[in-house]
Amino acid sequence: MRRHSCFAFLFCGLFLPGILSFPQTNTSIDCDSLLPNYEAEPQKSAPPYLIAVSFDNFEPGNEIQVTLEALKDVGFRGFYLQAREIEGDVPIGTFKITDTNTKGLECHNETNSALSHANSDVKQKVTTTWIAPHGVGDLHFIATVVQDLEKFWVGIQSKTLTSMRSESVNGTGKSKRKVRFEGIC
Repeated sequence: MRRHSCFAFLFCGLFLPGILSFPQTNTSIDCDSLLPNYEAEPQKSAPPYLIAVSFDNFEPGNEIQVTLEALKDVGFRGFYLQAREIEGDVPIGTFKITDTNTKGLECHNETNSALSHANSDVKQKVTTTWIAPHGVGDLHFIATVVQDLEKFWVGIQSKTLTSMRSESVNGTGKSKRKVRFEGIC
């Protein structure tokens, strides 16, 4: 009898927390629809989360700081983040992993083209760096945020970032283009 109770205690201690907690590795989110593989439906209410970006403009190679943040005291356990051109439906650019709560994902055969949670700990904010690619137009960041297995929001968007393809822009988003004036005498 004592042997069975030790086994039951060991089983409950090792496996039950993983079964009852937020899934870490068995949860996936579709690259295109941004829907998690849950049976629950996305929330229709305004999301209690926002995506903030460090600049309004970008050019190829610029590094943009992107922050996904909870409003009020509503944390989140999971998320999925991409950059997409306006009216686009595929991820663009590359994320640098700068926060231990994040991990890069491959989407459409592009390494680190999407960013997700690295653990199921409750988070208030995650910050990452995104590198702008060549040949893209105006874009925004779009996310799915999972509060728990019953509540998640799909399609949370940042403000629009304007592509400065014709100008040279430094890391502050200000033009470095030199203007040359020639006088006619």
